[in-house]
Amino acid sequence: MKTDIQIAQETKELPINEIAAKVDLNADDLEPYGYDKAKINWQAIKRINQNKHLGKLILVTSISPTPAGEGKSTITIGLGDAINNQLHYKTMIALREPSMGPVFGLKGGATGGGMAQIIPMEDINLHFTGDMHALASAIDTLAALVDNYLYQDNSLNLDPNRILLKRGLDVNDRALRKITVGQGSKFNGIEHPASFTITVANELMAILCLATDINDLKNRIGNMLVGYTKDDQPVLVKQLGFQGAIAALLANALKPNLVQTLEHTPALVHGGPFANIAHGANSIMATNLALHLSDYTLTEAGFGSDLGGQKFMDFVATKLAKKPDASVVVATVRALKYQAEGNTGHLDQENLPALRKGFANLKQHMNNMRNYNVPVIVLINRFATDTENELALLKELVEKEGIPARVVNYHDVGSKGGIEAAQAVVDLANSNQAALKPSYNEDDDVKTKIEKVAKKIYHAANVEYSAKAEQQIAELQKLGKDKLPVIIAKTQYSFTDDKKVLGAPEGFTLHVKGITLKNGAGFIVVTTGHVLDMPGLPKHPAALDIDVDNNGKISGLF
Repeated sequence: MKTDIQIAQETKELPINEIAAKVDLNADDLEPYGYDKAKINWQAIKRINQNKHLGKLILVTSISPTPAGEGKSTITIGLGDAINNQLHYKTMIALREPSMGPVFGLKGGATGGGMAQIIPMEDINLHFTGDMHALASAIDTLAALVDNYLYQDNSLNLDPNRILLKRGLDVNDRALRKITVGQGSKFNGIEHPASFTITVANELMAILCLATDINDLKNRIGNMLVGYTKDDQPVLVKQLGFQGAIAALLANALKPNLVQTLEHTPALVHGGPFANIAHGANSIMATNLALHLSDYTLTEAGFGSDLGGQKFMDFVATKLAKKPDASVVVATVRALKYQAEGNTGHLDQENLPALRKGFANLKQHMNNMRNYNVPVIVLINRFATDTENELALLKELVEKEGIPARVVNYHDVGSKGGIEAAQAVVDLANSNQAALKPSYNEDDDVKTKIEKVAKKIYHAANVEYSAKAEQQIAELQKLGKDKLPVIIAKTQYSFTDDKKVLGAPEGFTLHVKGITLKNGAGFIVVTTGHVLDMPGLPKHPAALDIDVDNNGKISGLF
């Protein structure tokens, strides 16, 4: 089979105006970026949000990620194409923008694969409409303004050693995890420790994805916690007066981006917080627009149900125009065998005992979603090496738990690779059985929220807090912020905080290392285990395989 980039480059995009017309948008609603992509303008956004129509919302999540691959984005895109082009319902897909760091590093991009992709894939995976660059500029401008305040004024007596804002870069650069700024003479500023996060892990990314308009964006930026004074008083961005300038840098990036799939289904691709260190969903604005414009909206949550799925149900869904009507859990035979075996050496060989053992991981993920009181279906992403015996066994194991399952092959044949599955998902969304029941109560304190997620979703027995975390919780209580939603930063590879523990472990201890208030975003980040907000590059980064010829044609992305 051809590579993803070859398939994408050989597909002729429709003009973006034609894609817009599929969901009743006209040329005046768009700000085109060339021939095949556009932002939706503010006039259109305001008009669409007054529309009382709301379609069905379908959330796609998955089992725990493995090197064997799950194909969650591929399934989301292929399923959207099938509902749109095979069942002929007005459909939109809402996805996150890829981060350039993983594209040039290890994980790769986020535009699907095979015959189920969003295009133009090179643009989306690289510079796209410039949203990531705008975010990095805004993050670093804010850092520069704070450092200048320290140097020029500092009338509030802000402590240089207690600044919480981090700089940002959309590159995997481990050398920038911990740095010192202002070194040298006094003319270089006030010397103090600093650090970089990858752009998508920065609070400004979360704010961009949660803001509902420019005023909300500005208010959230103003509420960001800069740090503390030398007498332990919190300092917010709005006290320094920087919120207007930073909002101005992000005003254009706040508008959602319209593109298309290989089969010309409209897709909104906007925002991209990681799910292992942030809330892991595309922008609220994009999903709400899709709900108003279509009969079926498909969106995905990053990584497995214990990360993106949990954060979507407990946090993101509370910000949307409506709650999910159905959830899809993506699984593969290969990945479940990996959950049992712990290596990729023999995944191409039939191994029914390993599949039975590895099924425990899928069982916990699908029960997680079912416990939210939203109907669930499992889509088995078929690989060429899967045997009929393995596929039949996996389907049987799922259905014994009272959850429907379908085998799909959107990767190889596009929307025709799962028509019956698409109908089953539509039927589930139309069943009106969903009544979202969060895993914690809004007025629970921070520890109660953490422990409910740990026990209900991860199946931990207890939670252990470091001395640092206990001190930070006490600070939250003093600020009156200890009842905000929690966003737990955890390895994506395991239900535990140890990435080496596969399957579906129970009775373990979750180790909370730190607590960080994201006051602008309106949540608390809880760091567990060993989680990095600035990834590094592998020994053989994907960048070594990427090239461009003299005609500007890019190769080697995938």
